[in-house]
Amino acid sequence: SQQLPTLTLWKLCQFHSSTLNERVRRYKAMTGNVPTEYADQSSFFEGEAPLSLGVGYAIVLGFGAFFSVVTSAMVWLDQKFNGTQITSEQFNTAGRSVKTGLTAAVIVSQWTWAATLLQSSNVAFSYGVSGPFWYASGASIQVLLFGVLAIEVKRKAPTAHTFLEIIRARWGGAAHKVFLFFAFLTNIIVTAMLLLGGSATVNALTGMNIDLASFLIPFGVIAYTMAGGLKATFLASYIHTAIIFIALCIFIFLVYTNPDSGIGSADKMYDLLSTVAGYSSTDCDDIGNLDACGGVDGNKDGSYLTMMSREGLIFGIINIVGNFGTVFVDQSYWQSAIAAKPSSSHKGYLMGGLVWFTIPFALATSLGLATVALQLPVTAAEAGAGLVPPAAATYMLGQGGAVLIACMLFMAVTSTGSAELIAVSSLVTYDIYRTYINPNAEGKDILRISRIVIVGFGVFMGVLAVVLNQIGLSLGYVYLMMGVIIGSAVMPVAFCILWKKTPAKAAITGAVVGQVLAIITWLVTAAGIDGEVTLASTGGNYPMLAGNLVAILSSGFICIVWSLVAPDNYDFESTRQIAQVEDDKQGLSEEDLDEAELAKSQKWIMKWGLLFTIVIVVLWPVFSLPAGVFSKGYFSFWVAVSVIWGLVATIAIVGLPLLESVDAIKMIVYGLLGWTLPPSGEDMKNLEDRLAALEKMNGLAPKDITVDEESKAVKEV
Repeated sequence: SQQLPTLTLWKLCQFHSSTLNERVRRYKAMTGNVPTEYADQSSFFEGEAPLSLGVGYAIVLGFGAFFSVVTSAMVWLDQKFNGTQITSEQFNTAGRSVKTGLTAAVIVSQWTWAATLLQSSNVAFSYGVSGPFWYASGASIQVLLFGVLAIEVKRKAPTAHTFLEIIRARWGGAAHKVFLFFAFLTNIIVTAMLLLGGSATVNALTGMNIDLASFLIPFGVIAYTMAGGLKATFLASYIHTAIIFIALCIFIFLVYTNPDSGIGSADKMYDLLSTVAGYSSTDCDDIGNLDACGGVDGNKDGSYLTMMSREGLIFGIINIVGNFGTVFVDQSYWQSAIAAKPSSSHKGYLMGGLVWFTIPFALATSLGLATVALQLPVTAAEAGAGLVPPAAATYMLGQGGAVLIACMLFMAVTSTGSAELIAVSSLVTYDIYRTYINPNAEGKDILRISRIVIVGFGVFMGVLAVVLNQIGLSLGYVYLMMGVIIGSAVMPVAFCILWKKTPAKAAITGAVVGQVLAIITWLVTAAGIDGEVTLASTGGNYPMLAGNLVAILSSGFICIVWSLVAPDNYDFESTRQIAQVEDDKQGLSEEDLDEAELAKSQKWIMKWGLLFTIVIVVLWPVFSLPAGVFSKGYFSFWVAVSVIWGLVATIAIVGLPLLESVDAIKMIVYGLLGWTLPPSGEDMKNLEDRLAALEKMNGLAPKDITVDEESKAVKEV
């Protein structure tokens, strides 16, 4: 690896006899791998924003308006040419007929938060190669395993609209109110992270006031969500996901194949990271960069190129626990499971988890590590606000990079934001309005309340983000804290649909007591380590680790022990009787709801979901440990995996939804052109089935009714 140049005594004397800026420039010229244009800056974004304020407004308001028009038009076309009607059921469940590819794209879109793009690179910046891996693996297994719950919903609550309806049907009103609190808390936390990350990035790149950005971002989402409901959200999510993956590929190839980026190859990245790890504190002081410079505390030999990272592992555990809460207790994931065709839901979640893995893994392995390798003057505060990827993108591509990362981020914020809007809308509509205010609500009432809530929560999102910015909470802080606050609800919610023995009192006690114990542990640990309870002390890895573990483990212990000592024996009949407001079962067939088929799907997702979970959380890191500090060849292989996975994921997630929607697209195109669509093979099969039924009803011989192969018309002989 490239070695740090030896500084002779006379060179050091020269440094100390010159001004600070000149000293920095000379040192950077000597090391040969650090950009000189930031020599007089103490942070990357302290100078002028790379983009104009007008670009900021164009991104925040213009993109929102554009996607509102596009998705609303797509929903209208679907209604006109495919016969879809916006009933209350369709608005909140998308007809329960979404196929595998679109389900996967929606899952990827919902799970791609601002933190996915920003925080993943922050942990690469802080811990090296272990950071992107633990972010990706620690947050993808929840989606893989949620596929099990998705199938169980189809088996045990096929007409549910929310997971709270299932809880109320099984455990009653008290449990319903407790877990409604946890559900809203989850939606608020996820929304907060979206807007904190989004507003910080827009502010850094365009100079837009951070509070104004926080308040305006939700409004672009409200219009198309309110117009088309879950179907519009799904269509927008597909477009957003496609844009994110295209941008991801651009950044990957920019870093690892283009020498103009300052890197250009895995070998060059390896050399630069090895050099940075060898810097002493004096060297870093001379460079003017005291963050992500020199060896990494807790890593083997201080290297950025190792999985043997103490802090990286701690982050991985926090990440795993925290993200179980934001999947299992977030209505938006249950909504996607409810919307999916029974034959598609388990495959969609498995594909979604595997495809999503590559976003934080590949993006942070490129932009996150590049920021360290190039020694860009990103401060710890900027990294905590999620500004590592914007810094790298801006340095490598100038204004073009800033625009690309801003677009990528806006796609993530708005797609997840729209999912949260629909989730909160469903919770308020079905679990508050229809349950406690108007039990006899009709479809039009549900639709009206849904749209009112979307607007109301959208405005609340903006106000909340402004308040959190004023308090001083960062994206990184909220991300680590979320498991402490909502982790205790994970086990009870999972047991509600998976385990017949868990009684209501066990679930309520586990969730509430677990949360209280987690918060106490978190604060006590912070006070014990730093002697005080502040934002800084409570944001440390060890207090967060303690709080996250206590949340999920104490709750699980209470539920399991109680269920074994005083078990329930629930048969799930009441959950199967959850009423629909309107009888809207389009897209569902008898085969879709066949118990044998659903049981087969359950076995499939349990086998593959558990297998991939073991591979990416246990086997992969364990097999990486013998490598110690990666060799150049091993690191090149590591990068190749991230690049190939990214390419394959892009092709799959962009192509499969289009392939599955060929018939619907044909109907729209033929309808717009005024052409008559020829019957498909499936249409002909349905026609032949109907003919067979007519034969039985009327006693006609098969020869009496035929299909004219040329005109495809039915005629009686």
